[in-house]
Amino acid sequence: MGDIGDRRLLGPKIIVQTVKKVKVIRERLKAAQDRQKQWTDLNRRPLEFEARDKVFLKIPPMRGVIRFSSQEKLSPRFIGPFELLERLGEVAYRLALPPSLDGVHDVFHVS
Repeated sequence: MGDIGDRRLLGPKIIVQTVKKVKVIRERLKAAQDRQKQWTDLNRRPLEFEARDKVFLKIPPMRGVIRFSSQEKLSPRFIGPFELLERLGEVAYRLALPPSLDGVHDVFHVS
């Protein structure tokens, strides 16, 4: 039955071929990711804020969901300005939010 159709590779040959193909695939994926990162880094700039700075919060547009007390048909993209109280980590900041936003957590991450 071995004479009909493709021959099967048995033993260490198939393992060696598979390892080589996986290595080539990983190299190509790494090259593509490096290209994408290079293009993304061109538009990226480091953001650091100090305490007492004023910042705006970007609100993601969500249809049918009432968030941040914006119920208008044309809801705002940004709300604020809010004062930064302190820096909690490398990218985490605590904001002074008004009483109308009690249901919103006061720590935000800057990316």
